[in-house]
Parts: sequence; structure tokens; C-alpha cells
Amino acid sequence: MSFTVVDDAPVRGFHRKLIVSCSGGPLLDGYLLAIVGIALPGMGSEMNLDTGTVALIGVAALVGMFFGGMIFGPLTDKIGRKPMYTLDLLALIVCSVLSVFATSAWQLIILRFILGAAIAADYPIATSLLTEWLPRKRRALLFSALIIVWYLGTSLAYLVGFAINEVLGDGGWRWMIASSAILAVVIFLLRIGTPESPRWLVSVGRSEEACRVIKQTLDATVTTKELSVLEPERQSSMRESIGQLFRGIYLRRMVFVVVFFTCAIIPLFALLTFGPQLLGAMGMGTGNAANLGTALINLVFALGCLPAMWLLERVGRRKTIIWSFGLMVLPLLALGVWSHAPAPLILSFFCLYALFSGGPGILEWGYPNELFPTHLRAAAVGVAIAVTRAGAAIGTFLVPIGLISLGVSTTMFIGAGITLLGFLACVAWAEETRNRSLEEIGQSKQNPHTPRSNHNPVPGAEDEMVDIDVR
Repeated sequence: MSFTVVDDAPVRGFHRKLIVSCSGGPLLDGYLLAIVGIALPGMGSEMNLDTGTVALIGVAALVGMFFGGMIFGPLTDKIGRKPMYTLDLLALIVCSVLSVFATSAWQLIILRFILGAAIAADYPIATSLLTEWLPRKRRALLFSALIIVWYLGTSLAYLVGFAINEVLGDGGWRWMIASSAILAVVIFLLRIGTPESPRWLVSVGRSEEACRVIKQTLDATVTTKELSVLEPERQSSMRESIGQLFRGIYLRRMVFVVVFFTCAIIPLFALLTFGPQLLGAMGMGTGNAANLGTALINLVFALGCLPAMWLLERVGRRKTIIWSFGLMVLPLLALGVWSHAPAPLILSFFCLYALFSGGPGILEWGYPNELFPTHLRAAAVGVAIAVTRAGAAIGTFLVPIGLISLGVSTTMFIGAGITLLGFLACVAWAEETRNRSLEEIGQSKQNPHTPRSNHNPVPGAEDEMVDIDVR
């Protein structure tokens, strides 16, 4: 039986509340990463910062994500999803408040670093918890809420930044940075009382507790015997550690996730952090006016997820992500060729890129959570976040330098090349996971490009990890 009672459950109020509370982390993440881009001009003016220091502040959170993902992802698999589900938000609240009183660049860099580490902790915690509770037939659709809310968080940041700039000017940057504390408090309160993942409970031998949690949340009765199919996974988890991520099928999956994830977020994070500067360099206005243009682009990123939500469940993950990456290359090439086009056309190109990015945007978090079993899921997400954010940090750091030394056209061509690499990785390695249970995917040994029929996996199959043909 495995987790049929969870996989085939109807969507209930519990699922909706869990989606809202889990979405709080992405909302805060998008807000925190975007608000710094709006605050940077005020910081630089008040503290007399050079370009390199401004770039360091802009990427400090991304560097923090590298260490946070590496540490807290595996830790979440060891101690559970629930214990850290609220603790990481306390760090976000404290650092956001302390940022108000920062008097030097190094203080801001340290606080942003800690904020990044806390954000990285929330990714494996919230996404693993949500994935392990969602019905399989609605998994992509419901999971899409996370990335949509992430984009809404960035849009909210630019709107809040615009309003504060209008009232306080550049001197309002402290209130922009501190405003994230309000969001963190609300999310913290929403998360109180969230139950532990029954899949994780079974993976560490707490099957009786898993049965009680399922009964309390879904009003369904299961026995420990019916959950015993995951016993081999629990034993494997006790014998081996994170090293499993770098062997056999999991190594190929890890490489795929890291490559496509990195290729998707380098242009994205560069646009989020330095969006106003990019638009300003292209003649789209400077200062506060560019903030509104960036907010509009971020709203289109969210809208781009809507058709992707439908496509992921109808035509599958593989086709959707391949076509999305292919189409994302085109507007970046157009911006490189015609970087000084009329302002409405430039904004249209950026919006097209945002619209096409819906599939990769959802699967950035969906794929890592689907492709790895329970005892490796949070570790895989944590490692993916760490490595991809390191790449994004390097890319984002180089954006303001590239705009000055290389020019807008070359910078856009580089972004198109990075996106093309993501397209090639998806053609080679993207797997089809639509309408399959997490246990079936985690133990799969078949051709990854085609879906399997719905049946229970064979216990112990996961121990025989062999690589599979990805052509």
C-alpha cells in the first residue's frame, strides 16, 4: 500500500493551509532578494560605497545560501522537517531588524549572509514537507504555488521599495530592508502546529507516529504493516549518508538538477538584483521609475507559471521544461541584438523571457523533491540550492561589472548562452515524473523519458542503484 492514502487523498483544508504556510518561505525569499536591489542605491550614497562593495552586498545572501544549503539540507533529513520549520524564521526576523541599525558595509554583508543561510534552510524544509504531503495527481499544480508566491514576493518588494522611495527618497533604504521582518512574523505564526511528514517518520522507524499523523490530518486509518514498504529505505539511510547523492542514478539526477537550475537562475537573479540598473542602461528610465518596470516584469514571471501549471500535468515535466528553455533563449538574443530598442519593445522582450520561464521556475523546486527518495530529499534540495546559488552569486556579482566593461549587448548574449546550456541539459537528462508516486520515482530503473504505470515499487529495488540510459 505504501502511501496510497496520502498520494490519492482529495485536496483538503489541511493541504491548503500547508501550501499557504510553506509558501511563506518563498514569499520572504523573493522579497529579501529583491528588496536589496532597490535599497542598494541608498546604501551606496549614504556609505560612499564603490561598485565592488555594492556588488558584494547584493550577492551576500546568495553566498549565505551556499553554506546554508550544504548544512541545513542534510540536517533536515537527519532531525526532521518540523523542528527547523519555524526556527529558521526567527533568524530572518532578527537579522532584518538588526539591518536597520547597520552603520557600515561589512555589517550589512554579514547580516545578508546570515539571511541567505536561513533562506537556504527553509527551501529543503518547506519544499520537502509539502511534497511529501501532496496528492500525486495534483502535485505539480499545487506545488506551483511556491514559485508563484516567490515571484509575488519580488514584485511586492519592488512596489514597497517604490512607495518608500517616493516618501523618504534614498534615505528610506533602512526601512526597505527592515520591512521583511513583518512578513517573517506573519509566516512564523502561520507555521505553528504544522505536523511532521509521515514519510520522514517512517524513514526513521517511527511508523506508529506516522499512522497517528495521517489519521489526525487526513482522517484516514493505516497500519504500520501497510507502511512497511519503506523499511528498506530506512535501513539504507542508516547505513549510508549524503554520499548516496553522488553515486549511480542519483549522481546523474544531481548533475541535471544543478545544471538546469543554475542556468535558469543566473539570468533571473541578475534581473531581480540589478533590474533597475539593467532597465536604466537600456533607456528605460532611472531611479524609482525603473522599480515599477521591474515589478511589472516580476508579475509576468508569476503569470508565466499559470500555463506551465497546466502543461506540467497534461503533457508532462520533460516536454514542458525543454520547450520553455528553448523559448527563453529567444528574447535574450533579441535584447543582445537590439539593446537600444524603443522602451516598450525592451520591456516586451523581458516580459516574454519571464512568461516562458514558468516551467523551469516551477521545476527548480519540483524536480529535486520528486527525483530523490525521502531520506535524501532535503539533502538533495539543500545541495542544489547551495551549488546553484553559488553560480548565481558569481553571475550576479559580475552583472554590474559586465554592464560597465562589456556593455548591455554582450551581457545579454552571455545570458542567452547560459540559457542555451540549460536547454541542452534538459534534452539530455530531463525525466518524466508526472502522475507517479515519490517512492516509484525514487526507486526507478526504467527509461526516464516515459511515465510508468501506477503500481507499488518493489521493496529493496532502491538498493540496486544503476545508471540508466538518458539518450
